[in-house]
Amino acid sequence: MSCFSELLNRIPDGDNELVGEASARRVTIDFDGLLDLRDREQSKQAEWRCSIVDLMKLLELDTSYGSRKELLLELGDKQIDIDLNGVAEMNLWLHRQVMKKLVENRGRYRRDC
Repeated sequence: MSCFSELLNRIPDGDNELVGEASARRVTIDFDGLLDLRDREQSKQAEWRCSIVDLMKLLELDTSYGSRKELLLELGDKQIDIDLNGVAEMNLWLHRQVMKKLVENRGRYRRDC
């Protein structure tokens, strides 16, 4: 299973009242609501809207540099870019890409950062 698939599978989507019909064929998932609910349930007060590390912690995923680097490479960045830009830039790019992919995978997300 890919890193992003594992991340996506950690977000519940079918049995929640926060899921609504976008059309007869497609369901849109309220990722904001689902992740906020999970954050409240875990009493973490995570900054998941801005931080890839907090998002991964909230979903109980490995937040190590190696894990984030693997996810980054899966989502399309190149090794040379990681080495040139540094970890902070990697984390910002990675968070943007993960949230973009969530939206592409039937999600709704409101950026608050």
